[in-house]
Amino acid sequence: MNPVIPADMTFVGNATTVLRLGDFTLLTDPNFVPAGTRLHLGYGAFTRRLVDPALDVVDLAALDAVLLSHLHADHFDGAARDRLPKELPIVTTPQATRKLRSWRFSEVHGLPTWGEHTWERGGQRLRVTAAPGEHGPGVLNRLLPDVMGSVVELDINGENRLRLYITGDTLLRPVLAEVPRRCGPIDAMIIHLGGTRLLGVLLTMDGAQGAGLTELIRPGLTLPVHYDDYTVMKSPLSDFVDRVRDLGVTTVQPVSRGDTVDLPLRAAR
Repeated sequence: MNPVIPADMTFVGNATTVLRLGDFTLLTDPNFVPAGTRLHLGYGAFTRRLVDPALDVVDLAALDAVLLSHLHADHFDGAARDRLPKELPIVTTPQATRKLRSWRFSEVHGLPTWGEHTWERGGQRLRVTAAPGEHGPGVLNRLLPDVMGSVVELDINGENRLRLYITGDTLLRPVLAEVPRRCGPIDAMIIHLGGTRLLGVLLTMDGAQGAGLTELIRPGLTLPVHYDDYTVMKSPLSDFVDRVRDLGVTTVQPVSRGDTVDLPLRAAR
């Protein structure tokens, strides 16, 4: 009998998830502060957390690495900086690497767009490919932290069994069509939504842009995150769900904080 290979996502809150992919466990965008906490986003802008994270689902000792899409306080907060082991590998943007190393994290891998990092264990290989992202429109994007999407692929005995795309805090842009073109069909997508606005400017996908990206990528499963945790988020999850329903998309599966959903691991040939 073939052993059962785990492949699932647990939603902690905001963009924080725990990914169990074969023999590997990853934490994304760690944001541990409780509801009521006020966070600084830069340039005098602040936001307040509205919903507590499900911290009881995070076992720090079980982690192999952190995937950090960008260095904003709602994706890597002071609690994460203090609680995460300093030797825990972090895969992120080259820009974020400098700050993380100044905080004494010893194994930080800054990936340029389409750069890769891999882990191997037994007959399994986990590969992360940095995908493009744009956090703001036009020149405003240069004032915001660099953003990285991630394509996470699990190979078992040389055969690709899962391809997961994590969007990061990007707006919908034509360059994102390169994700399936370069990496192959996407089995599952974790999409960052919320329609974040500062001074009226859209900085993360709202329901309309999220629906457009889902139609563009056509993943086998779409898992929405990052949509109602903070006061700057103006587009509720229902906006996205209604938009994709109007497009006839049936692959969206909302996940409550603390719950776990199976990812579509393809059968071995």
